Amino acid sequence: MARKQVNPERRAEIGRERRARTRARIIAAAFEMLGTEKGLLTRIEDIVDKAGVTRATFYNHFTGMEDLREALTHEVTHEFLEAVTGTISSIPNAARRSAFAVRFYLHRARQDKRWGWSMLNMSASGQIFGAETYRQAERTIGEGMADGVFPIASSRLGRDLLLGTTLTAMGSLVSQDMPEDYPEQIAGQILFGLGVPFEEARSIAFEPMPQLLVDVLQEA
Repeated sequence: MARKQVNPERRAEIGRERRARTRARIIAAAFEMLGTEKGLLTRIEDIVDKAGVTRATFYNHFTGMEDLREALTHEVTHEFLEAVTGTISSIPNAARRSAFAVRFYLHRARQDKRWGWSMLNMSASGQIFGAETYRQAERTIGEGMADGVFPIASSRLGRDLLLGTTLTAMGSLVSQDMPEDYPEQIAGQILFGLGVPFEEARSIAFEPMPQLLVDVLQEA
C-alpha cells in the first residue's frame, strides 16, 4: 500500500507547530518552578526534567537560563503590562501613572503569589520585571522629569528607584503578612523619593484605582 505523501508546506507547518508546543512546554515548566519561594535555585536540569525534554532540545529553543527568563517574563507580563499601560496612558500626570502602575503590580502579586514569586525570581539576574516593563518605567520617569513632576538627576536613577522598591515590596507581600494598604504606602514613598512633596505623594497614592485595573486584577 503506497504511503500517503505529505505536502512539503504542510510538513513544514507541522514542524513549526511541534516546535511551538515544545517551547511552550519548557516555558510552562519554568513558570511552575520559578513561581515558588525556592524558584531562584531552579536549574536547567530541573526544567528539562519537568518539561520532559532533553538538554539538547532545551538549547534548540533557548541559549540558557537568561534567555529563558526573558522569554518567560514576556509570556507572564506582556498582556498584563499592555492592560496597565492602556488604562493609564490617558492620565496626563506621570506621578499618578507611576503610582497606579506600582499598585497594580503589587496587588497582583498579593492575589497571585505564584505570579509574584515568578516575577521576583525572573528579576533576580536580569532586568527587573523584564525588558518591556524596564523600558516603560524609564520612559514614564523621563516624561515626569520633562514636565517638572520628578526633580531628579536622571531617568535611570528614577527607574531604578521605582522598579527596585517595587520588587523589594513584592518580596515582602508574597512572603510576609503586610498591611492591606501596603501597595499604596509603597507607591507614596516612591513618589516622595522621586521628588513629589510628601502630602501630595500620599494623596496620589491613595486615589481610587481606574476601573479597568480593578477588573483585570480580579480576573487574574
